[in-house]
Amino acid sequence: MPVTRRSLIGTAAGAVALPRLPARAQGAAPTIRIGVLTDLSGSYRDVVGPTGVACARQAVQEFTAGKDVRVEVLEADFQNKPDIGVAIARQWFDQDGVDMIVELVNSAVALAVSGVGREKNKVILVSGAASAELTGRQCSPNTVHWTYDTWMLANSTATNTLKAGGDTWFLVAPDYAFGHQLATDTSRFVHAAGGKVLGSEYYPFPDTTDFSAYLEQARASGAKVLGICTGAGTDAVNMIKQAHEFGLPSQMQLASMLVALTTVHALGLKTAQGLHLTETFYWDLNSRTRAFMDRIQPKMPRIRANMFQAGNYSATLHYLKAVADMGVAAAKADGRAVVDRMKAMPTDDDCFGIGSIREDGRKIHPSYLFEVKSPAESQHEWDIYKLLATTPAEQAFRPLNEGGCPLVHT
Repeated sequence: MPVTRRSLIGTAAGAVALPRLPARAQGAAPTIRIGVLTDLSGSYRDVVGPTGVACARQAVQEFTAGKDVRVEVLEADFQNKPDIGVAIARQWFDQDGVDMIVELVNSAVALAVSGVGREKNKVILVSGAASAELTGRQCSPNTVHWTYDTWMLANSTATNTLKAGGDTWFLVAPDYAFGHQLATDTSRFVHAAGGKVLGSEYYPFPDTTDFSAYLEQARASGAKVLGICTGAGTDAVNMIKQAHEFGLPSQMQLASMLVALTTVHALGLKTAQGLHLTETFYWDLNSRTRAFMDRIQPKMPRIRANMFQAGNYSATLHYLKAVADMGVAAAKADGRAVVDRMKAMPTDDDCFGIGSIREDGRKIHPSYLFEVKSPAESQHEWDIYKLLATTPAEQAFRPLNEGGCPLVHT
């Protein structure tokens, strides 16, 4: 039975009611307040949601240990609606003393809230959304795009899959801005590497759950690779399940442009085995990523974090380092100054290693092409990926001068 967005996304409308924070006593030390604005009830709940909140809280716990710094973490569900996301952000900034918002898995919500952050001079750290426009023409001096984007996904998955012989592609994408952007980026990298796109189809979004017609067209095209240009939620789940039922993996290489570890785990290795995908974090990638999981595992013993959730930890930790460097009072007074300080400081944490933040707000680190293991290759429940290729940090993301960000001085 296909999963539908209608069954997953809440239908609440109207004003957003958030709990009131207690008033601060006069003379008390200033408190940094962080808001995790995420999907807690819709199709991306398991991709981000409570585990993403736990990862942000883990960063706070580690950073504040032994320090005289007060940090509070709030959480809220934007229900995948930009107007609700904006309403929450405004209340947090105007009434609840929130200084930074992190996560924002939905690109439309992220772009809208980024605008609010710029207006209110607050910090916006986007870990979950994909749109490369966040560091392109809609970049903001108050926003950092942390974990991944559409350009990076297409670059890693398409380029490295072509190197392995997948030189003809058929693309299936949702018929809205994100899907068109991801399919366009994928096509560009396929052509740049000497391959061909033999066909592409766009399905009605968000109401499509039966992908059989599109999968039949992909099979008939004779392409070697099926490029799945969906988001990481229910569309990816349904399409990969149905491709498996159609027997397509025996005829075509499945390459998902955006899928998360938690989604693959839910699909199961029998269904997802052989799938190519890109993430910038995998819990079992190296000794540092394993150390991070060891620390946070007691908070979520039954699952492992994916790149979106790990991005919440990494972004929050670097933000707090900048706050400490500036002083809490100065950081609360000027969000743009905090982002400038974050850009001036090298990044380093157990999830993404050493990196940096560019002038356009793009966080830089390597990306990794993985293949989903077969059941026979896996040693335990969360032994899911094998590494096929690494794209170095300096090559993983769009060149600085190509995005059109007005903050870039060339």
